[in-house]
Amino acid sequence: MLHFVRRDRLKNVIMRIIAELPHPDFKISILNMNNKFIVKIEQASLEQTYKLAEIDLIDGVNSVFELLDEEFLKTVSARFLEMRKDFKETYSRYNY
Repeated sequence: MLHFVRRDRLKNVIMRIIAELPHPDFKISILNMNNKFIVKIEQASLEQTYKLAEIDLIDGVNSVFELLDEEFLKTVSARFLEMRKDFKETYSRYNY
């Protein structure tokens, strides 16, 4: 099913990449769309996404950088391991 966006609303759906942060284990991108910061963390074919309202952050994108501390990134890494394990298990149930 196709959804059409009116031209006058198109400016509201533009997603901009604000920053890409270096990390040895995954790709971290910070995007901005509709007054929200979107933190996208990718590892191979897996992805975790977190959305934060700009109004909830005191120092804009700098507040997002602060939230991405070592402790949080350790939990992200552990979650990727669980995601990969879950997917492998379901994949193997169907003999792929």
